[in-house]
Amino acid sequence: MTEETKTHTIDAKGKVLGRLSTEIANLLRGKGKVCFVFNKNVGDKVIVINAKDIVLTGRKVEQKQYARHSGYLGNLRYESVKDLIKNKPEEIIKKSVLRMLPKNRLQKDWMKNLTIHRAETN
Repeated sequence: MTEETKTHTIDAKGKVLGRLSTEIANLLRGKGKVCFVFNKNVGDKVIVINAKDIVLTGRKVEQKQYARHSGYLGNLRYESVKDLIKNKPEEIIKKSVLRMLPKNRLQKDWMKNLTIHRAETN
């Protein structure tokens, strides 16, 4: 019993980041399908448009920061959400969805099914 994979297009304009990310993560995993199993990739493909118009609640735009480290001593770098929204808004959604998915071998396969566009594509 297998279902076909569908392609879902989600408009991120005016949506809150966390609620949008949980919706995307559930679609990628296939949690709403009858044939859902934990150890198989039965999820659908997701296309997100208008990533630049995502909404963050509270004071997250001013306060939230993402850290990255190169592996060398003293190379911990911080990126603020304000800069990411301006330069790479698709990265905010990608990081949020990635952290909502289970940390296992299927995580890379699920993320391959996610496509994020900065603006609306015609």
